[in-house]
Amino acid sequence: MNSVLVVDDEKEIVELIDFYLKNNEYNTYRAFNGKEALEIFEEEQIDLIILDIMMPKLDGKEVLRKVRKKSNTPIIFLSAKGEDIDKIDGLFLGADDYLAKPFNPIELIARVKALLRRSTVLNNQHEESANIIINEHLKLDEKTCKVYRNNIELQLTSFEYKLICFLMKNKNKVFTKGQLYEQVWGQSYLGDEKIIMVYISKLRDKIEDNPKDPKFIKTIRGLGYIFESK
Repeated sequence: MNSVLVVDDEKEIVELIDFYLKNNEYNTYRAFNGKEALEIFEEEQIDLIILDIMMPKLDGKEVLRKVRKKSNTPIIFLSAKGEDIDKIDGLFLGADDYLAKPFNPIELIARVKALLRRSTVLNNQHEESANIIINEHLKLDEKTCKVYRNNIELQLTSFEYKLICFLMKNKNKVFTKGQLYEQVWGQSYLGDEKIIMVYISKLRDKIEDNPKDPKFIKTIRGLGYIFESK
């Protein structure tokens, strides 16, 4: 049974989410501020976090930063802010998904299931694979799920890892944003280009010597992206 940590300073929202999660046979933990959330995360085995942004003591963004320093646990940001800039900001910090309030609890549960399913598949693939891919100063080890740049391990989220893994295994091939989304996120592409653009930008920051003039992940105008390897 997967365990989900629900973090929100509004008791009614926590109870609503908790109700739907338990009805779908998830084990749940509750927190009403960022400090309490981190304490629970340290003490319990948490498989996914539903995290509000605006909270007392520690806000959701700071909680996310601290969690990402030691874990790739899937995180869904939940916030009254629905502007694109807030969504992009959350993704840049390392969130895996974003849902604006007011939200449909059934849609939230669907996203929880999708993230946990993809996380499980990715972990199983990692356990079964022992391939090492080397491209100049980049090395990807599928057995340990780690990527190195100049022999220094990069701190990647699960989706960043899955994206760079897909690109490196399919080098010198052009993929549209839709194809990348369907391959990495495992669901139909609905035209949300911002998610792909954010993750490509994050990867470039980590693997490229000059992210503004990338050597590996290049944009093919009007088509998509390619991982170039000579």
